Amino acid sequence: MISFLLTARRLVQGLLQACKDKNFQVIFIITLLLLLSGTIFYSSEEGLSILDALYFSVTTLTTVGHSGFVPQTAMGKVFTIFYIFAGTGLTFGVVTRIAYGIFSDKSSDDKKEKSGGNP
Repeated sequence: MISFLLTARRLVQGLLQACKDKNFQVIFIITLLLLLSGTIFYSSEEGLSILDALYFSVTTLTTVGHSGFVPQTAMGKVFTIFYIFAGTGLTFGVVTRIAYGIFSDKSSDDKKEKSGGNP
């Protein structure tokens, strides 16, 4: 449990560090809009609940996949093809920026420790 809390703390610190970057802010907002559009589309076109549509959108963009659901309509399949191509890169861009925030924050902490606490 302690390991989980420490990891969650590092994730939040990395996210806060990444939020300072204007490029991250843009990519993050575009990714949120893409998730919103996917959620609305799958909810209205495929008849999924809002939560299921959001879940399917997230699993699709992160390339995890969702074996319990496959788009049934032709429009749903075409949308999903473009959705994957448009969103996968953006999603990994967000994850990469957060990871950079985590590791840059850690490297600055390491430098402080080596210099005796002085930045």
